[in-house]
Amino acid sequence: MPEIASRNHIEAISRVAKKALEEAKIDWEELNAITPTYGPGLVGALLVGVSYAKALAFAKKIPLVGVNHIQGHIAANYITYPQLKPPFLCIMMSGGNTQIIQVKDYTKFKVLGKTRDDAIGEAFDKVARVVGLGYPGGPKVDQLAQEGQPNITLPKTHFEEDTLDFSFSGIKTAVINLHHKMPYINKADLCASFQKSVTETLMENLEKAVKQTRIKTIVLAGGVSSNSYIRKEFLDLEGKGIKVYMPDLKLCTDNAAMIASAGYYNYIAGIRDNLDLNAVPNLKLNE
Repeated sequence: MPEIASRNHIEAISRVAKKALEEAKIDWEELNAITPTYGPGLVGALLVGVSYAKALAFAKKIPLVGVNHIQGHIAANYITYPQLKPPFLCIMMSGGNTQIIQVKDYTKFKVLGKTRDDAIGEAFDKVARVVGLGYPGGPKVDQLAQEGQPNITLPKTHFEEDTLDFSFSGIKTAVINLHHKMPYINKADLCASFQKSVTETLMENLEKAVKQTRIKTIVLAGGVSSNSYIRKEFLDLEGKGIKVYMPDLKLCTDNAAMIASAGYYNYIAGIRDNLDLNAVPNLKLNE
């Protein structure tokens, strides 16, 4: 509920910022820049963060450096792996985005493929709701799937050979229909089969991207990259000569550290924003 979300942001942001500084044992005067997320996302919640950041930057007379939320997820890996450097391929798996991104440099990106309908995180949440697991769906589907077997055949959408786009609405609908038609179906097996099918879809497109770009360094990012089955399957790619990186579990879901990491690389690249910076709910990656 966007309105409730933004109201809660307003209530929490000041004390959260102060608590963060206390835990970091620094004060306002030691900050070099303020780096807010300005998109993509819910516009009301974004506006709270952007407005607070602009006020701080103005009051403390320090640079304002806006951050793309997707860039933040990618930059979470730089915290886990300080030695990681572009170029590499990133498979972005979050609630609202599923993309294959060619990371050319810390601040330069090219989207090679994206979902044409539901993002993978949305599909996990909808499947979880249908089978009665509740929200958030991703961790609960992951947990139940560990008790089942992937023995149910589910459809996978395939596009033209030269595209790296995804579609998850078909498999989501198939799971919903099976559950409605067969109410006594083994839910653990259904979750395991769903998880296996979406992972195969991700990996098929990623392997095509590796062939197209000849880049053999792969980075996972976004909340769904915390899924235990997906992490295991991608790590198996290392047996094929592909180096795989994935952030610590605590850095997979939305967090301020990843935004600060992205903001740092924007800052040293000379990126600055004016006080007219606005929230952009459908913000794209800078290509």
